[in-house]
Amino acid sequence: MTFWRRWTDYRRAQRDRMAQLRAHQHDSEAGTRPDEHPEPPPASGTAPVDAYGTLPLGGADPGTAEADEVLGRARRGRDFGSAGTPFNRQSPFYVGFVGAIGVLTAYAVVQAIGRLDTTITLLLVSLFLTLALNPLVEGLVRQGLRRGLAVTIVFLGLLGVFTLLGMVVVPPVASQGTELAENAPRMLDDLLRKPWVQDVDHRYQVVQRIQEEINHRLADGNLWAGIFGGVLDAGRIIASGVFSILTVLVLTLYFLASLPSVKQAGYALVPASRRPRFISLAEEIMRRVGSYAIGQVAVAATNAFFAWIMMSLLDLQFAAVLAVAVGLLGLIPMVGATLGASVVALVAFFDEPKKALIVIIYFVIYQQLENYAVMPRIMQQTVAVPGALTVVAALAGGTLLGILGALLAIPFAAGALLLYEEVLVPRQLRH
Repeated sequence: MTFWRRWTDYRRAQRDRMAQLRAHQHDSEAGTRPDEHPEPPPASGTAPVDAYGTLPLGGADPGTAEADEVLGRARRGRDFGSAGTPFNRQSPFYVGFVGAIGVLTAYAVVQAIGRLDTTITLLLVSLFLTLALNPLVEGLVRQGLRRGLAVTIVFLGLLGVFTLLGMVVVPPVASQGTELAENAPRMLDDLLRKPWVQDVDHRYQVVQRIQEEINHRLADGNLWAGIFGGVLDAGRIIASGVFSILTVLVLTLYFLASLPSVKQAGYALVPASRRPRFISLAEEIMRRVGSYAIGQVAVAATNAFFAWIMMSLLDLQFAAVLAVAVGLLGLIPMVGATLGASVVALVAFFDEPKKALIVIIYFVIYQQLENYAVMPRIMQQTVAVPGALTVVAALAGGTLLGILGALLAIPFAAGALLLYEEVLVPRQLRH
């Protein structure tokens, strides 16, 4: 009953207020004050009244200088009359209409974000690379270089790293692929000559069934259409990947060059009373993100280097390519090193099972050294995130955005932890 009584009192006050506004509007249109009575109409035969004299005067007394000014503006076409009574914002129609507009706007925003998922992903990758490279730029600036020159040096270094990786990966893969295509018939003949293969074929006619299936597929026109469509899809994927890489590099260059002005523009949106604290927190979060990226790259590069030495000693094929794969997979938190070790072990198993056993033993020992010696030394000046939070953040990021989400989850968790320690906990202690 208390709620109902408060609601009825509120509605009664609203109706009284609307009645007062209507009465004031009626009195303003009549040219009188609420406590005055309108003048009687002029007697017949008198001079006609100026048409502009019937306009509302906005509360000014007739005959005064303010009223004459209002009439003067009206004669010049600048006065369109006083505003009417405002909308009743408690009206069910008004509330429902505004609520429906809000729902439609939110739905349109969600749909737009869904269509821009690729663009948003490229922006996130570019921002992550920018924050990772910005400490290097800031270091060169502190040495006396201009920011433009420092950005140019760092960006050229980045391009050099990508070029070096391409030179390491592409030629061996191309040469080995050509060699595999040339030796495929001979390797197939060698496989068919093996005793166990001939025994299986004698019992189950495997080779004959495979040949019949291949001939049937070749005679079917859908096979060539599928192959042609697969080639087009592969070409489209490659072109999209190249375009995405170029877009990320260009955006990273622009972000690096204009990062101070972008930060200042963002800080200007914060109220002046909270701006200093906001700037300090934002700068610390960006420092942690950049430091985490540099530390993760250093850990992955160390893993790739020692893995290349191990594979070279074992005389394992594709050692350089596998080392690059180990380094790239090592950038993924939690599971990246394990994935890299699995790839190397699988390749070593097809080469020789004994090599696969040696690879597994090596990676088990190296992971222990990395977790307790390499990682703490590299990460001691970067982020400090509890182990449980690291696992949860990596799982959540991987679920939402895949590999990119797992890569960005830990620095974002470090930023959230900083806000928890510096903002939420002190505020709760004050209350």
